[in-house]
Formats: sequence, C-alpha cells, structure tokens
Amino acid sequence: MHSATTDCGLKGSLNSSNIAPTMLSATLAAGAPHIRAFCECVGVCAIRGALTLATLCALLLVSARPAQAQTETVLHNFTGGIDGDIPNAGLTPDSKGNFYGVTPNGGLYGYGTVFEFSPDGRGGWNETVLYSFAGGAEGGLPWFSGVVLDSAGSIYGTLFYGGSNACENGCGVVFELSLVDGAWTETVLYTFPGGAGGESPINNLIIDKAGNLYGTASTFGIGAGGFVYELSPSGGAWTERTIYDTSISGGLTMDSAGNIFGVTSVMGAVFELSPTGSGGWNPTVIHTSSKSAKSYYQMGTPMLDAAGNIYGTSGYAGVNKDGTVYKLSLAKSGKWTGKQLHVFAGGPDDGKTPYGAVVLDAAGNVYGTTAYGGQSGLGTVFELVAPVGKGNYTEKVLCNFAGPNGNRPEASLAMDSTGNLYGTAQYGGLYGNGVIFEVTP
Repeated sequence: MHSATTDCGLKGSLNSSNIAPTMLSATLAAGAPHIRAFCECVGVCAIRGALTLATLCALLLVSARPAQAQTETVLHNFTGGIDGDIPNAGLTPDSKGNFYGVTPNGGLYGYGTVFEFSPDGRGGWNETVLYSFAGGAEGGLPWFSGVVLDSAGSIYGTLFYGGSNACENGCGVVFELSLVDGAWTETVLYTFPGGAGGESPINNLIIDKAGNLYGTASTFGIGAGGFVYELSPSGGAWTERTIYDTSISGGLTMDSAGNIFGVTSVMGAVFELSPTGSGGWNPTVIHTSSKSAKSYYQMGTPMLDAAGNIYGTSGYAGVNKDGTVYKLSLAKSGKWTGKQLHVFAGGPDDGKTPYGAVVLDAAGNVYGTTAYGGQSGLGTVFELVAPVGKGNYTEKVLCNFAGPNGNRPEASLAMDSTGNLYGTAQYGGLYGNGVIFEVTP
C-alpha cells in the first residue's frame, strides 16, 4: 500500500567542515586520473561542471518557495577537495553518537578518505578527515564500502584499487586504521592477488566476537564469479581463506549465533553460512525469488530483526523492475517463506531502485533509500509503516531529493537512539559533490 508523497523540504544546510568554497577546484582532476576514468565509465563525472551552476540556481529557487514540512537537514556539504568527494557508502555509528564514513575520491591525494562526523556540542557537526589514502601498495577508492569498528576503536574496511600489480589499478586490499600517538595509521591486512584469488572488494566488512573479519570479493567470471572470505588474526598476522564460492553484490550480516547471511548477485538467492563448530562452514540457500520477483541485480545487504526475520532490497525486481523490499521468515516447519513488503512504482510519487540495506525501529517500521524516483527523480528516503496485527505495510516517502539537499542516495541509513535517520547522497548539495543528511520521521 502506498500513501501520499511527502516533500521533506530543506530545513537547513550546514558547511560543517568550514572548508572554503575555493577547495572546489581541488577535485578529482589532478591527483587521480584512474578515478576519473572509472567514473566516466559509469557516466557519473561528465555533469560536474554544470551541476555546480545548477545547484546554485536551485538554491535560489528553494529560497523563493513557500515553507513546507521540514524533516531533512543537510549536515555537511562535501567540497570535492580534502574533505572528500562522492560519499557513496553509509555511515557507521559508535557508542558515543559519532559516525564514521568514507569517500572514494578526494582527500590529500585524490584516492579517497575515512572521516569522522561528530556533534560539536553547539547543535552542529564537525567532519574530520582521519586518513587520506595515497594509492599504490596501500590502496585507494573505498567503493560502496563503509567501515566497521572493533571494541578498541580500530577501523576496518576495503579498498577497490591498490595492492597487487596483477590487476591494472591494483586488485584491492583490506585495511585497518589504528590510533598511534595521536595519529591514525593504516595497516594493510590483506592484498588480493587477482584472478581466482579475488579482486575489487566492495561492501562493508563484518566482524565477529573473536575479531575475525568477513567480506566479499569478485573473480570476474572465474569459477563462481566471487566468494565470501574470512580474515583471522594470528600471531600479529592475518590469514585469509575462502568460506563460500558464489557471485555476490550485496554485503553480509551476522546474527548473535555467528551465522552469516548474504545475497547472490544473480537469481535472487539468499544464503546462510552456519559454523560447524570445528572451524568449517555449512552453506545453505534458504530462499530463491520467484520468477516474477527475480532480480539479477540484488544489491541490498540483508538485515535481521530481533525475531530473526530477514529484510532486504532488490534494486531491479518487481513488476516494472523498479525494485522491491522483501521479508523472509522462518516457519515452524523449518522453511523460510518470503513476502514482498513494497513494490516500487517510480515516478514522482514513489522511489525507484533501492540499493542499500534497510533499518528498522523498535515498532518494526522499515526505513531505506532509493537512488532514483521521487518528485525530482533524484531519489527518496522512505518508511514502510508496519501493520497492527495482520495486514500490509504502508509506504510513506519521507524525503524527495532535489539537488540542493542531495542527489542519488544509494547507501544504507543509520538510526540514532531517538529514531533520527542519517545518510549520504553521492551528489548534490552546495558544491555538487555530495552531502551528509539527517531525516526526522
């Protein structure tokens, strides 16, 4: 069921990093030709020059509009310079109210950044670049790959480029950032060798109670096309092993018992990896989409609620291939059953193409983003309101992105203890280089 669209308006626009507009000139041209080439391949960099002018014009139009419902605030406008560019991964919260994120471009060397986003104590926010990647052996381009924190505060993630020279731009690495004498220092934990050994890691890592890391990598048509890997610390070094061969585009999630869940990039299959108790893993395909709902680009990382139900998104599924949100539940018979919670329709009244994972509040309401659709076609933040008892979820569009408040939000949202939502949009904002936003449902 679909409810009326809500225009989130533009409550405010903060330049949290206090970086001067002149930093706009220090975008991806000088330091990272490889990233420019990558972006041009997917058609995302050609409009940069026009976007800045369009953004300024749109800001003037917004200021002339009558007041509307104000549920979104732009907390940070990326300049495309040292503070980062194209934030295409989600934010990771810590226990103190801070968030951590990445940009695949920008920074001191043009190969991307890891940043901290923290309240300034006066109602605003500070964006602090913790580390700028330099490319080469240490890697660069954290592509759709956010970070994960351990209990000591160290930061882990993956880089799409760098490391081994077996691939044209390097085959990618897994990294750790640790605070040493007041400065953040990078350690490369693993370098992908390319070919059957994997390359080009994307998506967030997950970490278990013992400190082992799990992620996904591609083999680009060799064997199963990709795999799930485990990195285990031992004696000051890290050991990598493949625990499941399959082609994966979404990320992984883990339940409290240590079972891992993920989705395959083809055939819409959801799988579970269960520890055997002796160091091995048992893989099980727990659900495959029906032919009518099948998605060949199932992007969203599956998420779990407190009862163990699985929620996810399929970017190109549904009647019109505009995407769906689904729920899987384990029946008493031991069989997983699936249900579509919402089929996106696109157009001005609904979103289109949900890539990121969803988040849930305590009442069971589901929140997420779509990269396209909405009133301006530039994406939405949506809520699926849980039914009372039996019934259908009802969709509410909480925010329509229009350019000045962001453009193309592909990543997952983060939720604070009061239910406020935080996320990133790759483009738009004051300089056209992306934003960090807050939505209050």
